[in-house]
Order: sequence, then C-alpha cells, then structure tokens
Amino acid sequence: MATVAEDVIAAVGTAPGEAGIAVIRVSGPGCVQVVEQIFRGRQSLKDAPSHRMVYGAVVDPDTAEVLDEVLVVRMQAPRSYTGEDVVEIHTHGGSAVVGRVLNAVVRAGARPAEPGEFTKRAFLNGRLDLSQAEAVIDLIRSKTDAARRLALEQLKGGLSARVKQMREILLDVMAQIEVTIDYPEHDVEDVTIEQIREAVDQVREQIDELLASSRVGRLVREGVRTAIVGRPNVGKSSLLNALAGRERAIVTAIPGTTRDVVDEWIHVRGVAFQILDTAGIRTTEDEVERIGVERSLKWVEEADLVLCVLDGSSPWEKEDLELLERIKDRPFLLVVNKIDLPQRLTCDGRLEELPQHRIVRVSARTGDGVQELADRMARVVLGGEGVSASSCMVTNVRHMALLKEAREDLDAAERAVSEGWTVDVAAVDLRAAWEHLGDILGERAGEELLNRIFSQFCLGK
Repeated sequence: MATVAEDVIAAVGTAPGEAGIAVIRVSGPGCVQVVEQIFRGRQSLKDAPSHRMVYGAVVDPDTAEVLDEVLVVRMQAPRSYTGEDVVEIHTHGGSAVVGRVLNAVVRAGARPAEPGEFTKRAFLNGRLDLSQAEAVIDLIRSKTDAARRLALEQLKGGLSARVKQMREILLDVMAQIEVTIDYPEHDVEDVTIEQIREAVDQVREQIDELLASSRVGRLVREGVRTAIVGRPNVGKSSLLNALAGRERAIVTAIPGTTRDVVDEWIHVRGVAFQILDTAGIRTTEDEVERIGVERSLKWVEEADLVLCVLDGSSPWEKEDLELLERIKDRPFLLVVNKIDLPQRLTCDGRLEELPQHRIVRVSARTGDGVQELADRMARVVLGGEGVSASSCMVTNVRHMALLKEAREDLDAAERAVSEGWTVDVAAVDLRAAWEHLGDILGERAGEELLNRIFSQFCLGK
C-alpha cells in the first residue's frame, strides 16, 4: 500500500490564461509555515481562524518586493480537500502574477505538485476512497449534465456504499464459516451452506445490476458514437446539419459528395452524441469513394447507435435492403427522410414489418420530426429512464473488470457447495470476491496503480 509523503506541495488550481482570480493551492505538514515566509498581513496566518479569508500581500522571499495583493485561507487538517493542512492563495489571474507567486511559494520550501497529487493525498489520508477519487476526474471531464450527475453521485459515495454493502454481506457469511470450522461439534454446516447460497445470490444480483448499468454509464460518460448511414442522396448530410443546428456538412444533389466521415457533437437530454455522417453506400469504381464506403460499413459495426436513412420520396433500392440486413442486430433507428415530398416508400409494406418504435419520419430540409428523432435517440440509449441525481451506474472499465472477477469468484463458491466440498473451500472464493470488491475502493492499491490513475489528472487537482 502506498504511503503519504510528508513534504509540502504547491500548484495552481485554476485554469491557465487571463482571469479575474487564480488560486494557488499549498498542502502538507508545514504548509502554513511555508506561506508565512512570503505573506504579509495584519494578522499572522497561523493565528487566523481556519477556513476564514485573510487579506494581505505576497512578497518575494529574497527581495521583499510585493508581488500581488491576495486573499489567503488556511484550512486546518483534517477539514481540507487533502485531509492535511492546506493553504489557498487567491491572487489576480494574470499569468505573470500567478507565475511569480507560485515561484515564491516554491522558493519558500514547497515543491511543485505532480498531476493529481492533491487528490492522491486525499485518498491516502482517507478523505476519499479510490472510486471517489476517480470520480473527480470524471467530474472535471464531464461534458453533459448527465455525465456530471453520474460523476457527482460517485464522488458522493453512491458506488462506494453499494460496494461496502456487498462486502458486509460476504464478511458476515465468512465469519459464520469461521465459526463452523472452529467449532465443528456444533454441527451447523448445513445452515452455513444455506447462508452461503443466500449471500452469493444477494451479492451476485447486485453485481449483475451494476454490470447491466455499465453500457449506459459508459455512453453517458464517453458519448454515443452515432453513425448516419444510407445510400447516396437520401439526405444524410442534411440530417447531420439539422441535428447540429448548423451547416456542418456539404450538401449537394451530386451522389457521392460525402467521401469521408464528418462528425459533430450534439447534446440530447444530457447525453453527448457524436454524430458521424458517412459516405453513401453503393457500388462504385471511384477509388476515393470506395474507401469512404468501406469506412461507412465499418462504422455500422462499431457505432453505439446507427441511424439508417431512407428516402421516403423514392421506392426501395437494393442498397436499402442490404443495409437493413446489416443493421438488424445493431442498436438502430430507421429514419425516413424527405416527408415533405410525396411518399413512395410504403407501397410494398416493408416498413410495416419493422418495429414501429424504431421508425422516425423526418424532413431534414424543413426540420419536421428532427426533435422527435433526437428524443428517440436518447430513449434508445437510456432505456427511457434518464439519469437522475441518485443514479448509481458503473462508468469505469476498472470497476467493471473487478465486478466481473468478483462475480466469477461467487460462481466458484456456489459450485463448491453444490459439489459437496467443505465450506472452507467456498470460503477461499468468497474471500477472493470480497477482496476484488475492495479493490474498487482501493483497499489494496499499490503505487503503480495509483500513479497510473492520478497521472490522468491535471495539475492543481
């Protein structure tokens, strides 16, 4: 297990560039003494009440030159972000000012912090578990309201509480197994086997629920790759422009205008969609267009959602039918475009054979039906429920892998009791499941894992 460093670290906690205010964060035992060397105010910083702003100036430690007028706040351990003594210096936001003040702090005895080192110290000091620490970077990177809500729920301990509850169930049954092993004369093994089965079922059900949420959780966190596909001139680029609300793709009446993938991000019900306008799918002798068609077909297989566009003003073409066959096992919506023109697509009844909730009729030219399409896209991804402030979803690949390992351990424990092995054999698998769940919280996290996780953070966090 990694240990907390005892030195003082410092970094700018606000974004670079010009701003009204910048914040320099200093943390570690002795950070108050470090800042005292460069702070001049009416009140000594060490005598100031914790969590109260003090006005003064920061001076150069060598020349006593005033670098900036500042507000400084001392946060006494453990009531701080890192769980250590922390001092925050609020300066004016110009880069020259911030650079000089940070340099003065370092010369007074602090060292520049590594990326994510403040959050790493918060974890090592027990302020956050590892899943909560990982939620910090998700919150910083969140681009939509749904992603923000999921990250905040995890930061508040929503996932941690679920994991701790599962570990408690396993710990109780493991304790009962110890009693059975230590006092065999009590003859309670049959009761213990039943308790093992009940515990396995309870925890496995919760794991399955969390794993089932991981698809939606990942899409909310990373965005939904949505491929617009169809034969040439069905209005794919016009649909991209209509969804984006601006002229993002070139639109002409010439077949094969789009030869490479054009993408645009849109937000629907708090979820980010990366809309990919692909080349029209058809047989072509043009080498460049052929490569574009190959990429289109590749996106049919890789996209999280496929929007298959048909021209409602023309009858079915061979390419339409071939594309329908390709997407039938994918998450898709069938978009009948050009509803502002006389319709010829429904003549042979093929549309009626398809699930009606998968069909959306729009006019990319007039905008009719485009909002309904966007809402339908969100419903396909979210399952119609949305992401609430209390939603607990798994969004992290590391968490998913550990949940799967814990589930395999539980399956092994169940097999052990079903095949007549003694309860101490099942106990080995139950403990493995308990430990894998604990790894989500960082119970056994080593320096290598922590460095890999916290290196993704920005400086100052």
